[in-house]
Amino acid sequence: MDQRTRPAPRLAPLSPEHTPELKDQFETSRKRMGFIPNSMLIMQRVPKMVSGFTQMSAAIWDPQSKVDLKLKRLISHVASRSAGCKYCMAHTAEGASKLGVEQRKLDAVWEYKTSPLFNDAERAALDVAVAAGCVPNAVTDEMFTELRRHWSDDQVVEIVGVISMFGFLNRWNDTFATPLEDEPLEFGEKHLTAQGWDAGKHLR
Repeated sequence: MDQRTRPAPRLAPLSPEHTPELKDQFETSRKRMGFIPNSMLIMQRVPKMVSGFTQMSAAIWDPQSKVDLKLKRLISHVASRSAGCKYCMAHTAEGASKLGVEQRKLDAVWEYKTSPLFNDAERAALDVAVAAGCVPNAVTDEMFTELRRHWSDDQVVEIVGVISMFGFLNRWNDTFATPLEDEPLEFGEKHLTAQGWDAGKHLR
C-alpha cells in the first residue's frame, strides 16, 4: 500500500534520533523485530514509558520463558484480534512467522478448537486469550480451571502477562491510530486478508 493512502496517525511517530537516551532500547527492538515500531516512536515523548515498556517486553519474550514463545505469539495474535486491533494483529502474525510458527498453523489459529494442529493445552490458553481480549472481559471460572489443568501457576502468569501487555498495546495503537510499518503491513496484506483483515482500515 502506498504510504499516502494510509490513515494519518493522531500523533506522529518521532525520529529515533529525537531521544538519544533511548538508543539502546530502540536497538533492542530493531534486533528483535527488524525495525523500530511506530508505537515506541510515539511513546518516546515520555522516555520513562519506553524504558518501562522495554523491560516488560523483555520479560514477556524472555528466551528462558516457561511457555513456548511461538505459542505466546499466537496468544498475542488472537487476543489482539479479539480486541479488534488491526495494527497488533499484523505485528503479532508477522512476529509468529519470524519465530518459526508454520503458516498453516497461523492460518488455522481461528479454528484452534477443532484443528488437529493444536493440542488441548494450547486450546485452553487460546480460549482465555480470546475471552480476555474482549471488553468486558469474558474469561470464566471454567476457562481458568481448564487453563490450570494444563499449565503451572508460573506459566499461567506468563500467559496472562502476554494477554495483558497486548491489552495495553491494543488500546495504545487504536487510540493513536499508529501507522503500520512496511514489513507487518505487507505480511498482513499477504496472509491476513482472507481472515477479514483490511489493510486500508488497519488502525480501526
